[in-house]
Amino acid sequence: MWRFTAPAVDVSVPQARRAVRDLLKRQGVPVDDDVAHALLLIVSELVTNAVRHAALLSPELAVEVAIGAEWIRVSVEDAHPYRPKALEADHGRTGGRGLLLVREVTREAGGECDVEHTASGGKIIWAALPLRPAAAPGPPAPPPSAVTLQPPGPLQPGASLQPPGPLQPGASLQPPGPLQPGASLQPPGPLQPGASLQLPTPLPSPLPRPPAAPLPPPAPRAEPPVPAGPPGAEGPAGPDGPAVTSPRSPLSAP
Repeated sequence: MWRFTAPAVDVSVPQARRAVRDLLKRQGVPVDDDVAHALLLIVSELVTNAVRHAALLSPELAVEVAIGAEWIRVSVEDAHPYRPKALEADHGRTGGRGLLLVREVTREAGGECDVEHTASGGKIIWAALPLRPAAAPGPPAPPPSAVTLQPPGPLQPGASLQPPGPLQPGASLQPPGPLQPGASLQPPGPLQPGASLQLPTPLPSPLPRPPAAPLPPPAPRAEPPVPAGPPGAEGPAGPDGPAVTSPRSPLSAP
């Protein structure tokens, strides 16, 4: 931690800013350029606030700089007991605008700031910033391309295509061409979220069925023979041949 004091006058503002900048260079602090610029702006605003609002009760102010492995903290201490309310953002006030700027700059840099009372009755206004700003999220990675399986030759009926390993999320299986009848795509295990099997379009048609043989015509029906009558019997001819009559009875009239 480094600490130096200065009188609460206007000339101390650029002097405090220059002293902090030289300290960072002399110590070789690996601070990002944007973070260093924000830190020096905060120093200027905090010292200006102490000069304008605490000089009457605090003719001297102190600046402290603490450097950690991943952060840097700067604070300005004065003997005035008044706790500024600028961090509470009363936009109707004409004073304390510098502390509003400190709050916004600290927030944009991903840091924190606050006010603390000292044991002697004064106060310390501090701000802590990360040495490196948080990395902005990059664009989403493109989805993995489809995996095309290349068989050594045409797939035989009942054959299958198997990828060499698990499919990545969003990947798909694509056959190189139409599948033969009975062929299939088989993943090596459960598909990952977003993975899919893509079949060719249109799907292969099933094997054609052989045509049915025509039925044979029905055989002709055989008619039963008509029995012949006794010799000499005659009768009227019917549609299917001569009619059959019975001989006269001896009791019949002549």
